[in-house]
Amino acid sequence: MARQMLMDNVYLTHIPSEKFKTAFFSAQLVMPLRKETAGRNALLVNVLSRGTLRFPDMGALSAHLDRLYGARLEPTVRKKGENQVFGFVASCVDERFLPGERLLEPMADLLGELFLSPATRNGRLRGDYVDSERANLADLIRSDINDKRLYAARRLLEEMCAGEPYGLSRLGTAREVERISLQRLNSHYQAILPAARLELFYCGAAPEKRVAGAFTRAFAALPRQGAVEPAATTRRPAPEQCRVVEETMDVGQAKLGMGFRTDSRDMPAVMVMNSMFGGTSNSKLFLNVREKLSLCYYAGSTYHRSKGLVTVSSGIEAANYERAVAEILAQLEALKEGRWEDWEFQGARSSLRNSLLSLEDSAAGLEDFAVGQAAVGGDESIPLLLEAVSAVTPERVREAAASLQSDTIYFLKGKEA
Repeated sequence: MARQMLMDNVYLTHIPSEKFKTAFFSAQLVMPLRKETAGRNALLVNVLSRGTLRFPDMGALSAHLDRLYGARLEPTVRKKGENQVFGFVASCVDERFLPGERLLEPMADLLGELFLSPATRNGRLRGDYVDSERANLADLIRSDINDKRLYAARRLLEEMCAGEPYGLSRLGTAREVERISLQRLNSHYQAILPAARLELFYCGAAPEKRVAGAFTRAFAALPRQGAVEPAATTRRPAPEQCRVVEETMDVGQAKLGMGFRTDSRDMPAVMVMNSMFGGTSNSKLFLNVREKLSLCYYAGSTYHRSKGLVTVSSGIEAANYERAVAEILAQLEALKEGRWEDWEFQGARSSLRNSLLSLEDSAAGLEDFAVGQAAVGGDESIPLLLEAVSAVTPERVREAAASLQSDTIYFLKGKEA
């Protein structure tokens, strides 16, 4: 994996590979995640995906992709650290399977056109595209309440990181999106295009020099001034008293979320600790809280590496709330005291290694990892992470567990409770 600067605030990550039958492309703008602009950025990329000056609608765009041997293209909006990453990913048949054909340059050109030559009317983004995508995005944001598991996880982070960019949704809020006018979105597009960090990515058999040349030509007209650097992720200490937030909704299964903060900089050890805590089907939360004690329908934990957070997500009967909270904390206490079997420790490290290795089985996984590293300013690589995880000791796991401090409990219960 090699990363180079093509022009001011524009970077290319190139991964040479003949492992996949397709070549994978990505072009992503990286901006600090802000309440005022999250919805505009998410709406903008969806509007840009509707067409270019050369292919002004979805029909023409689809026909062009078909001519490129069934190439695929889709908009993406992600949250990486405290940054919003939005743009396009694309894939096409790798040229080595099509002797005499050149697909790299047309694919790079298309990504450039989507950003630099969008479909317009009277010199502005098309109003009909803005209207339809605004409605679609607002509906999508509101629909997250239909999946109570994801809704509860989002609400936990929202409460835990209130006042911090990490607590914001990658898509913004439906109310903010509905207030975005054509004029405001057009002005926003003109403002961020010259300033935002642009991360380009390619995984395939084409040599790095040719890929760099294709992207340089495709984005040659990209204006560059007033560069806005990605935001550095900040960490905050846990409050002296754990906050408890309860919400009532018409749900049959209550949702319990618990958030912890850590000041540990021993990231590999926290990764292993989290895997032992609730990151796998052999974790303490799964085997004890779910299987042995039957206190929940599901239970797992997630480590938010860049932010230093560990969050627990579970589905419970509302009547089991106090017992479930106590038992989840008891499992964390067991980790702090080193009360585990050796197979738990070895299994957690093995599971983590397999997860990291699986990233290399997918070009999309490699792209997501590379873009995430670029967005948060990380210099980790998959091989280095594998080595770091393998070197973690039981003592370091205990220290990582001891660093966790309770921050917030979020409880979504049914009205009858």
